[in-house]
Amino acid sequence: MKTPAKLLLLAAVLIAAVALPWWGSDVMLQFAIDALLLAVLAQSWNILGGYTGYASFGQSTFYGLGAYGVAVSMTQLGWSFATGLLVGGAFCALFALLLGVPVLRLRGHYFAIATLALAQVMNAIISNIEFAGANIGLVLPLLKDDLLFYEAALALLVAATLTVWWISRSRFGYGLIAIRENEEAAAVMGINTTLYKVMAFMIAGVFAGLAGGIHAYHITFLDPAGAFDLTLNVKMIIMAVFGGPGTVLGPVVGAFLLSAISELLAANVTSIAALFFGIVIVVAVVAMPRGLADLRRRIGSLGLGYFADNIHRNKL
Repeated sequence: MKTPAKLLLLAAVLIAAVALPWWGSDVMLQFAIDALLLAVLAQSWNILGGYTGYASFGQSTFYGLGAYGVAVSMTQLGWSFATGLLVGGAFCALFALLLGVPVLRLRGHYFAIATLALAQVMNAIISNIEFAGANIGLVLPLLKDDLLFYEAALALLVAATLTVWWISRSRFGYGLIAIRENEEAAAVMGINTTLYKVMAFMIAGVFAGLAGGIHAYHITFLDPAGAFDLTLNVKMIIMAVFGGPGTVLGPVVGAFLLSAISELLAANVTSIAALFFGIVIVVAVVAMPRGLADLRRRIGSLGLGYFADNIHRNKL
């Protein structure tokens, strides 16, 4: 598809998304809010996992920190939702800065295990802080305004996607890609790999935290188990990988597509819904490891040989 056609299609999709509250049902609006926030999480993981090549399992940590930033600000300090979002985002950035320097020295499965443990550690810490509600949790003020949450989630996704678009075309983004391909070679070329990785970690953490803050106010209740849910890590990674890691729109497409299919299965075939994401993992990793974006580019020239080649490479 040529660039003008792509821009027209994106404009049409964005216009339809902005107008959804006026033509969609209340149920569709609720689904859209959740799908938009999942798409933001997929994009946040894409910055670190897709472009930098560091498969983080700790994005739910930032999601939970951002959620608690809003919850504590509103319930314990009496601040506004907007102020709470800023506090949560700033805390996520600071946490990523302080933690990124030591953690990003790890690589491969060591890095994955370290980030996976972050959510459990934060869960334990928050559970013992009375000011944050401890194990009981916090009840936020009720606001029946789905339009506000939808607009906030949509604006956040647009901001995250534009950030990924900038990364894909900037010197900073080229540096991240160089780190992904060969970190030692990138360092030899003069790239400050530590700085680049920490910056990517911070940007990804802030977007995840802002998504968590919006979700916390939307559901009006927050406890440690829900805020630092490990299954959220799995969902965002699957969506990003299924759509196409290291691409601008792949994670967004993957998030919406998988959210829609999962919702339909949960409503009509409950027993199969629980297995759905497991099946997606197998299909994505084995048959199309670079996601739908790569499939769209190569299926025309290779046909079904695209899948056969990937399956052969995985020795299946």
